[in-house]
Amino acid sequence: MAQQLFGKLFADKGYLSKALCEVLFADGIQLFTKLRKNMKNHIMKMEDKILLRKRVIIETINDELKNHCQMKYSRNRNVNNFMMNILGGLTAYSFFPKNRQST
Repeated sequence: MAQQLFGKLFADKGYLSKALCEVLFADGIQLFTKLRKNMKNHIMKMEDKILLRKRVIIETINDELKNHCQMKYSRNRNVNNFMMNILGGLTAYSFFPKNRQST
């Protein structure tokens, strides 16, 4: 399943290693993380910087789904099970009363 992946991967600093970056890059995947203190700064496109900042929002939504909709972490063995798990969580979330009003 992971052999068909390509594109950009936004992750935590904890996932950084030179070997992992090289393996992902060879497979056509760019790994983006915030820099550690001992790392040199490198030039990044503005759109990638913006997406890296948005990662926090995505994690917040995933946390809401996991905690409030009782979605469990599972290692899905195929894409269909993964999609059913996500759709079930989103469906449960849609039935929750709106506690927060967006302003």
